[in-house]
Amino acid sequence: MDNRLAWAQAACARIMRPVVRLALAMGLKHPQMEELLRDLLLDEAHRLWRGQGVAEPNISQLSITTGLNRKAVTSRVREPADALPGTESSAAARTFTSWLQMQTDDPALRRLPVVANGDAVSFETLARAAGRGNWHHRSILDELVRLKLVNEEDGHAELTAEAFVPQADLRSMLAFLGDNARDHLQAAVSNVTGERAPMLERAVFAKGLSLEDCEAIQALVRQRWTALHHELTGHMTRAVEAADGAASGRIRVGIYTYIEDAGESARDPTPR
Repeated sequence: MDNRLAWAQAACARIMRPVVRLALAMGLKHPQMEELLRDLLLDEAHRLWRGQGVAEPNISQLSITTGLNRKAVTSRVREPADALPGTESSAAARTFTSWLQMQTDDPALRRLPVVANGDAVSFETLARAAGRGNWHHRSILDELVRLKLVNEEDGHAELTAEAFVPQADLRSMLAFLGDNARDHLQAAVSNVTGERAPMLERAVFAKGLSLEDCEAIQALVRQRWTALHHELTGHMTRAVEAADGAASGRIRVGIYTYIEDAGESARDPTPR
């Protein structure tokens, strides 16, 4: 048991180091992080007890599971609010993804008239379909322009990015970071704990190569991901349309590369 706890603690330290780095960069201090950890411990303790058939665990059960004293357990008077938007439901993201899919099949569609007569393809028709009629195309276009993913000029809109990465909006960037990293880690944790059937979660690692070679490998990954992204988006779109709102499953497929100078990382106090 001692070894198991030490191993788990070491794994958590590796996972949490970039989280702490982000927290410090954003100005979070120990009180905010302590409150965050307490709330997460209580949320997950509730989930564990409910998974064992306990509808509403009592204070003692939560205290024993989390190691928090009874006062700390009772000090949370309400559920914490999530200040970040969901990345799955964005009409702008759906419109951008549909547009990217279209222009991959036909590069001429990278530039579209904002509105057009008849059956001609336009940003208006694209946004209406992707937004399911719930958002005006002008609002969606303004959001994509604000995020610097699209340019608008002379009555036309043009894609200027290859992926929905809203670098001009810190809140949206943090939302994508949170959602993508969360699901990546949820797959890995599920594979370790055996909560469900194994999920795809793989990585390839190499050390002792030049940074130029690292960049060349990343370029290769980006190229292959573009093709796979196109295929996956088409498959997912058809599946969602076929389900017509009657299914509750969700899936996130992601890919990443990380490059650094190992000489710099060797100075980190926690081994990689």
